Amino acid sequence: MFTDRINRIQPSATLEMTSKAAELRRLNKPVYNMSVGEPDFPTPNNIQNAGIYAIQNGITRYTPGSGTHDLKKAICEKLKRDNNLFYNLDEIVVSCGGKHSLYNACQALFQKNDEVIIFKPYWVSFPDFVSVTGATPVFVNTDSANQNEPDFQDLEKKLNKKTKGIIINSPSNPTGGVWSDEAIKKTLDVLKKYPNVWIFSDECYEQLTYNTQFKSIASFQSKNSKIITFQSCSKTYAMTGWRIGYIAGNKDLVKAIGKLQGQSTSCPNSIAQHAAIEALSGNQKCVETMRKTFKKRRDLIIQELLKIPNVACEVPNGAFYVFPNFSRYLNSNDGSKKTLKTATDLSLYILNTTGVVTVAGDSFGAPGFIRLSYATSEDTIIKAVALIKSALKKLTFK
Repeated sequence: MFTDRINRIQPSATLEMTSKAAELRRLNKPVYNMSVGEPDFPTPNNIQNAGIYAIQNGITRYTPGSGTHDLKKAICEKLKRDNNLFYNLDEIVVSCGGKHSLYNACQALFQKNDEVIIFKPYWVSFPDFVSVTGATPVFVNTDSANQNEPDFQDLEKKLNKKTKGIIINSPSNPTGGVWSDEAIKKTLDVLKKYPNVWIFSDECYEQLTYNTQFKSIASFQSKNSKIITFQSCSKTYAMTGWRIGYIAGNKDLVKAIGKLQGQSTSCPNSIAQHAAIEALSGNQKCVETMRKTFKKRRDLIIQELLKIPNVACEVPNGAFYVFPNFSRYLNSNDGSKKTLKTATDLSLYILNTTGVVTVAGDSFGAPGFIRLSYATSEDTIIKAVALIKSALKKLTFK
């Protein structure tokens, strides 16, 4: 009935767990949502007010398909201020969120017989973005004990003449890992042998780093026209529902994506675009407030997780996720004669017995791991991890 394009992709695992949490709430059951991939802060008042101003002053009509002149200007100024990157307006395209930006870029560049490198663990949507174009995702291992930096031996093994692109996500969803300068430089050095490979740098968590200074990949090779930078207002300014993301890079690619958007979404939301100007150009204290809060929560959740026997967890340097290894609990029995063979089984067992919502690592290409978000209150973190510990204690092994 449906096209091969639709049959090649899977439902979003993160959104699926969000739906399960909503279903439990409707049944008036206690829910501790550790699956959510968005800040739990409200959008800052100055940004809200900019959106209200847009509504009240008629900034509600179609805009140019690739974004307004004023927002592109604000993006260029932000990239210069925060990332030491210098772009012209014709090298910027605004989309309906970072996810939309990445999807559009894949549509513009990849097709059948192409291969695209994706590092494991990966954000759940990366493989589907590639597969829906007809291209083939090729997975490369990373070092889970070192911020999930590349396994360079595996990377060099997987690169070949069919490789059309490589997707880098630092800070990472799901691990929170942040690549070091050395890892970035080595990756770019390896890719010098493949000058036709497009380098996607997904940097939507760039402002949320701890104990390390984030550097945009494009700043290491400013003249490399194959490096495309993806950023977003969603995570930095608690604007996930406003749906504003943007691409900076090769102007021919930017023009092609603008053409694609013109035939799909027409343009990003005019009200959200106006608010995004204030987000990028206004007072940035809200970002530092969120960063400090998330760092405190990160330290707390690591502390609590390490109280669970046989659970290991790398301390992440960015984003708002931890990605503990629960593999020692696989192949256990939940008391109903059911064997929990996968992280998905374990995640569902935790959900059904405790109301704690997580996302299994199977969806991220990491069997045995489970992602927990600490974009929630300290009380919820403490309670949720205690419930997980209690649930795991009840498991038995044959």
